[in-house]
Amino acid sequence: MNELQRLRAKSPRPGAPHGEALTEHLAATLVGAELLKQRVGRIAVVPERFWTWVLVAALLHDAGKVADGFQLMVATATGPLWRYRHEVYSLGFVADLLAKWPQHEQLWVAIGVLTHHRPLTGLAGWAILPTYRDDDPVQFARRFGTVDPAAAAALRDWLARVLTGTRLTDAVSDTSAGVGEAGHQLLEAIREEWEYDDPGPISCRTAVLMQGAVTFADHVSSAHGVLLTEQPLGAAFALQLVTSMETSGKPLRHHQREAAAVGKHLLVRTPTGSGKTEAALLWATTQVEQVKQTTGGQPRVFYLLPYLASINAMTDRLADLLGDSDVVGVVHSKAATYHLSRSLCASEDLDDTDAAQLAVSRAAATRLFRELVRVGTPYQLLRGALAGPACSSVLIDSANSVFILDELHAYEPQRLGMILAMIEFWTTIGGRIAVVSATLPHRLEKLLTIALGERDLTVVEAGNQPWPQRHRLCLRHPHPTAPQSLAEIENRLRAGQSVLVVANNVDDARAIYSALAPLARELHGDHAALLLHSQFKTGDRAAIERRIRDRFGTDQPYQPGLLVATQVVEVSLDVSFDALHTSGAPLDALIQRFGRINRTADRSPADVVVHTPQFRSRHNGADEWADGVYDHRLTELTMNILTANDGVLLDEHQLGCWLDELYQSDWGDRWEAAVERSRRQFQEVFLSFSMPFDDTRAKLADTFDELFDGIEAILGSDLIAYRQALTATSDVRAGRLLGSQFLIPLPHHARRNSTYDRKLKIHIIRADYDAETGLGQIHDSRTYQPEE
Repeated sequence: MNELQRLRAKSPRPGAPHGEALTEHLAATLVGAELLKQRVGRIAVVPERFWTWVLVAALLHDAGKVADGFQLMVATATGPLWRYRHEVYSLGFVADLLAKWPQHEQLWVAIGVLTHHRPLTGLAGWAILPTYRDDDPVQFARRFGTVDPAAAAALRDWLARVLTGTRLTDAVSDTSAGVGEAGHQLLEAIREEWEYDDPGPISCRTAVLMQGAVTFADHVSSAHGVLLTEQPLGAAFALQLVTSMETSGKPLRHHQREAAAVGKHLLVRTPTGSGKTEAALLWATTQVEQVKQTTGGQPRVFYLLPYLASINAMTDRLADLLGDSDVVGVVHSKAATYHLSRSLCASEDLDDTDAAQLAVSRAAATRLFRELVRVGTPYQLLRGALAGPACSSVLIDSANSVFILDELHAYEPQRLGMILAMIEFWTTIGGRIAVVSATLPHRLEKLLTIALGERDLTVVEAGNQPWPQRHRLCLRHPHPTAPQSLAEIENRLRAGQSVLVVANNVDDARAIYSALAPLARELHGDHAALLLHSQFKTGDRAAIERRIRDRFGTDQPYQPGLLVATQVVEVSLDVSFDALHTSGAPLDALIQRFGRINRTADRSPADVVVHTPQFRSRHNGADEWADGVYDHRLTELTMNILTANDGVLLDEHQLGCWLDELYQSDWGDRWEAAVERSRRQFQEVFLSFSMPFDDTRAKLADTFDELFDGIEAILGSDLIAYRQALTATSDVRAGRLLGSQFLIPLPHHARRNSTYDRKLKIHIIRADYDAETGLGQIHDSRTYQPEE
């Protein structure tokens, strides 16, 4: 074995005699970078030589692993720890091989090499620049220990051949300089620019994209990932979709033709059932072809929705339209659970452990950016603003991409402000944006226009298209838990109706369910009454949702019965009921609840009954909230509007007018100020990318996660079963997926009511629980209970 062949990049995998060869890994990373370049294409806001720098950095990023100490560490799975940073030693190869390049180009390559694992600035011992602060180049080189001269020379010669053979550079120096000393000089130049000076916002943005490109290529090559290379949502798909619609008796409507012809950004505001999704997809195919022509890339298409259940449904729908589920990725925190469910449904031959392993592999492939069409929440893409080695890849992958945002107004002000800031950033790196909604308020349209630019945004509306009247508004003063309300719902059940009851908190939902479930079962069978809220074990909730779909799904034969739910029903399940009884809430939430009634509009307008909520304080505070959950002022304004329109027939155009009335109120003034404050803060703190390589950005990730994610806990009584699930397979990720059936979601502040098992990495709570009614009283808790 020659010197080059014995160099390793990784420790051996279990059962393997040795790890991956260093040259194989470097070559694979170069291929990954080339694939990324072909995907993204030319980015207008970065220097012309950007992709050359990325490719060279990808090739050289791990060259420092030639050091003897590193090679000893990876020779076996338990080799002695080498305590130095290989990417720092790699700088010597950058300085040596690119000695004929201008220094500013060497520095850009060096940034890509140096930042693919650690921050540059921050705490000594972790961040690179304070850890490697040596005045003497010789002393700096000695830090890394011995380096076999023959191995270093062989690696340098191989790198030089690849650089010249791929025409990344015309020529390299004839003789190698001292690698360690050359690296020190380049490191000090980086220190001068990135620690002692402020490179400015344009350079900071370019640097983060550079970091993202190199880490993208490194992660793909390390995982031996495969990237799809052809965008399926192009001109051929558009023709196929139009033909399919015409064949099924649904020729293109005027708003769909308008959307398909839009040259840049789009807002579609048309009724539910009017083909908004088809309009958005036709627009996307137009953008894909335009971006291909202008950038030479293969744009990614992101379909972004606010809720997991609607994401899963849209993933299935796109897979059906494209005729291949393998080309659509799912981007949310429960993606592996989605794939597990689909695997088990698709094949009876798979056992749970095999299905779990397939599911985690598919989810991992999407995390490595495999698919060119992805469905998810905006939050996963917002993480790109954190930058750093973990998140900057998300940014480069979003350059020159096409984004469809559905129901943008569903987000609360802080998150909406962040999304608007991100939308504006996406446009600066070549993004095309579409927003689709039936009821988007005009005040939000104004903010969207500011983010996208008035000249670049086209608004497509229904025009003369009729707005179906599916509902009749009915107001009731008694709370839904009151005896009069329960009696009215009982009468509907006796009349053979399917009834949806929505409470604003879990406690009320349980009380209503306990009162009505016995009668529903007596009248319509054992499975005629169901309860749904957020605090079930994952496995139990999945089973409940299956039973709901089987009984009340729009594609199922009609059956009477009862579903009592909390807000979770607003965003999940394609179901339809004869009547709704709901506690009063903000109009946005009520519109979503109304949407579960007479969903297919195949009968006369159905009753949507809104009951007056109870306004009360929470946690002994002074402010009052509707049923302890919703903003008092917003709910009060909503109830005033509804009371003035008691008995009217509803359509989405009317609801949109009411939303505009709300958003033009004093509450709307405060809402806009909150959105704008959040947008500005997110832009200044995250998207300016000042100090892009400081370790404080990593610390911001915890705060970000607290904003968007709660925690998950298991019951103490499930601890043994959870451990067994984790060890049911040798694949750790698959074991965690199997164990996820025991997880119960809780808000982030509820972690104070749990103990944390550091070995299992899970929160554990002592609480009452029932598979039919969910989480009950949490024992020894003074700060949080499920009804809150």
